Amino acid sequence: MTTASERVRRYREKMRAEGFRLVQLWVPDTRSEAFRRQCREQSLRLKNDPNEADTLTWIEHATDTEGWTW
Repeated sequence: MTTASERVRRYREKMRAEGFRLVQLWVPDTRSEAFRRQCREQSLRLKNDPNEADTLTWIEHATDTEGWTW
């Protein structure tokens, strides 16, 4: 029987052989109360921002991939 560390090592070797590299990222903990509080505060600050509607429209157009070829 193989240990977990051996399975992980083999998996990582396999992925490297296939041309991938391991990247680890630290991201905000979206489950935390502090994260929720900060999101709410930022959202409320943008609520009446005159540029927010323009920004959202720009984002909507920028993410429109209709007609793209893959």
